Amino acid sequence: MCCRYVEVGFESGIPVSVNGKRLSPGNLVAELNEIGGRHGIGRVDLVEDRIVGLKSRGVYETPGGTILFTAARDLETLTLDRETLQLKDSLALKYAELVYAGRWFDPLRESMDAFMENISKTTTGSVYLKLYKGSVSVTGRKSPYSLYREDISSFESGEIYNHADAVGFIRLYGLPLRIRAMMEQGI
Repeated sequence: MCCRYVEVGFESGIPVSVNGKRLSPGNLVAELNEIGGRHGIGRVDLVEDRIVGLKSRGVYETPGGTILFTAARDLETLTLDRETLQLKDSLALKYAELVYAGRWFDPLRESMDAFMENISKTTTGSVYLKLYKGSVSVTGRKSPYSLYREDISSFESGEIYNHADAVGFIRLYGLPLRIRAMMEQGI
């Protein structure tokens, strides 16, 4: 079967549409399960650690979950800064531990929910994905809250970034005099 392209839309971190069609949460996951399942997405075979110290093997099939996780994570890289993403990732592990241990009503879990809800306010936009032979690849993304600005981050064009600024920066931080002289002479 050929590859399939799919668009997932988000509002404040919540998936709300597939290929431009607004769906309820249950119908959205069902739609992505159907699409992803046809392409072998989300098959997982893993060994897990149980609370009592035993190892167990789990074989799962989560096409919709895999697509949503990939899309949400990619959109977050566009709308959240590095430090916020790092903290979110570390809190996600603690969150999973609390839930797995049956501590749903723990005040810490509620506090983490508030943090996650707050940082997700800007996780709005669309992610475009390619599904092919069990893999999910992001092919594009857009958001009105994007932190990416081509005019600043392009090293080839744009008016804000100037290559000469990098040379000045290097000089500020103590290059040996011989190297500085060579740079000034264009050697």
